[in-house]
Amino acid sequence: MFPTLLIVDDDRAILHSLEGLLTDEGFTVLTAPNGYECLKTIDTEHPDLVLLDIWMPGLDGIETLREIKKSHPKIPVIMISGHGTIETAVTATKYGAFSFIEKPISIDKVIVAINNALNFRKLEEENRFLRTRMIAKNAIDGSSGSILSLKQQIIAAAPTEASILLSGENGTGKELAARTIHQFSAHSENPLITINCAAIPEALFESELLGHEKGAFEGATSKHIGRFELADGGTLFFNEIGDMNLANQGKLLQVIEEKRFCRLGGSRIIDVNVRIIAATNKDLRHEIEAGRFREDLYFRLNGVPLNMPPLRNRIDDLPLLVERFSKAWCKSSERASKGFTQDALETLSLHDWPGNVRELKNLVERLLITVNKEIIDVTDLPTPYRTVEPSAPDTGFETLANIPDFHEAKAAFEREYIKRRITQCDNNIAAAAKSLGISKGHVTKIIK
Repeated sequence: MFPTLLIVDDDRAILHSLEGLLTDEGFTVLTAPNGYECLKTIDTEHPDLVLLDIWMPGLDGIETLREIKKSHPKIPVIMISGHGTIETAVTATKYGAFSFIEKPISIDKVIVAINNALNFRKLEEENRFLRTRMIAKNAIDGSSGSILSLKQQIIAAAPTEASILLSGENGTGKELAARTIHQFSAHSENPLITINCAAIPEALFESELLGHEKGAFEGATSKHIGRFELADGGTLFFNEIGDMNLANQGKLLQVIEEKRFCRLGGSRIIDVNVRIIAATNKDLRHEIEAGRFREDLYFRLNGVPLNMPPLRNRIDDLPLLVERFSKAWCKSSERASKGFTQDALETLSLHDWPGNVRELKNLVERLLITVNKEIIDVTDLPTPYRTVEPSAPDTGFETLANIPDFHEAKAAFEREYIKRRITQCDNNIAAAAKSLGISKGHVTKIIK
């Protein structure tokens, strides 16, 4: 399909001339004699590009340009003028014109300008598509109360310049949250650079952070650009910040406060504009009390604290997570899609998940690889995941008899009785419920 161009000029000779020349070049051409007709045509025909004369009676080209950009900001506009001045060109560019062409018109220049504008628009659309896909890829899945609350906090904090401190157990998705924050921030067009504080040797940390010049120290055979410099204009994510030693904490604090530094062995001052996100699985308040973390750095990092809930506290999200992990793996591996039975999902929901979402993802992929069936059932789950662990020591009759409250003793007996029946039914919740003559939902509720 050929691009559609709209030519706007009050000079009918120029309109007909450009229409004929550009039609011969393979474009679909529309024309309008003034700004008002231009705006009406854009609303009805949605052209890919507008060639717009500046000097027209009534609504002139600059005003028409401003109206186009208000209602159709993505349409590129090339301005044409027979009385071009630098001031006019600057004004047109200020209001969003892609380029500026002076009369008498050279058709070669017009075609070059049109192709450049269309290629630029295509590139912008590809970038928007890739960014949308990246946002979807990094989205935090789930609709439980704790996850909905977390998403709201992220959406509120992401557009600001505040430092963000993510806390939570290993495997809860702190890096995913950092990527989501970056994508919704004003820094999203620039890089997200990650530093794993637990993986970089302490002696090399300053070099990794700030970079170094050739010959700065033994082994520095070439110039090295540090993470702060690489992240300029973007986001710097410090993963496992709680594992950084005190000396490096002080160096980091200085750069964050001053927003400038010198590479090791260098004298040139480098200014940086970086959004800081940090993450930890440690209680930094406890680390401060123990003398292992600087309190001043903590307050610098803790502009907006966000806590990542463990999977056991958002277990309602487990079926959705299993589905997403399964679809993603089958698509990337070019395998036929597989599913999980309701019994399998309910049994998985009873697990404590010390490894959180990461553990669940690994298990799902392991099952998709090893189970040669389209539907994965409870009997396909590895032993640790289909064994209902008692939440309390085995309760004998004597222990139950010593519970002073009748209703509490009755509830304790019911729990123990149902757990034993599930064990007898090889951890099949549906079979246990059927043998007891009660609903499967009631059994699951009691176990939870």
